[in-house]
Amino acid sequence: MKIKEKEFELLINELKEIAIKLGVSVRFEKGDFKGGYCVVKEKKIIIINKFAPTQKKATILATALKELGIEDLYINPKLREIIEELTEI
Repeated sequence: MKIKEKEFELLINELKEIAIKLGVSVRFEKGDFKGGYCVVKEKKIIIINKFAPTQKKATILATALKELGIEDLYINPKLREIIEELTEI
């Protein structure tokens, strides 16, 4: 599936909404790291390098959501397919 840059930005917003439903905050920070899911002072956080390419941001976010467990959550089938595809990379 070919996704355009603008579509990745929309995808990131949809993935952030899923994270919020799961009670996880998403932060874009600068630094020397790739990013992913972590727990800081009992708070669930997905942290992403804000200088990463848009596709990489979406991949990190999708991977972190899968790690959190989204199997039982209703997600639009097309969006779920995109998440599966991104996490296979």
